Amino acid sequence: MNTDELESAVYVAERRVMEIQTKLHRWARGDPRRRFDDLFNLVADPAFLLVAWDRVRSNKGAKTAGVDGRTAVSIGLGMGVEEFLDGLRASIKDRSFPPLPVRERIILKAGGKLRRLGIATITDRVVQASLKLVLEPIFEADFLPCSYGFRPKRRAHDAVAEGRFFTSKSYEWIVEGDIEACFDEISHPAL
Repeated sequence: MNTDELESAVYVAERRVMEIQTKLHRWARGDPRRRFDDLFNLVADPAFLLVAWDRVRSNKGAKTAGVDGRTAVSIGLGMGVEEFLDGLRASIKDRSFPPLPVRERIILKAGGKLRRLGIATITDRVVQASLKLVLEPIFEADFLPCSYGFRPKRRAHDAVAEGRFFTSKSYEWIVEGDIEACFDEISHPAL
């Protein structure tokens, strides 16, 4: 598949994914108790996998290899994107897809502390991105407009701007907190 064909296929796939995401969001909004039983097939849908691939390959981390040593570039130059996605789809559909361990790196944090960083394989990242494309519109239906953490089209700057707006209009106090080394200190079994 050449670059022009890939761009055209991604465009068509994005439109299909957006249509399905819109339906999922509408259904989740319309009936908060609705059960979504057949999401597995969407994760393996060719359009979802192609859009997921496009997002993963355009990410800065696409140049970083996981434990398998593969990068987005090596897939594009090697077997090719179409073959890669076809093989991935088949392994998801027949339930033989094997998520691999993450490659672990230790990075230095401010203050001299060290933090573990896990680097997933490109294949695992594509599957995770596809799953996100499926689940996000369903869970987004339950969030309030005042929720900002890790949501599409909502940044920390938006939360700060809202805080400034309310403190200048009606609120007198805003309490902001941070738990030092939260994920190191929190009880993982309880979490």
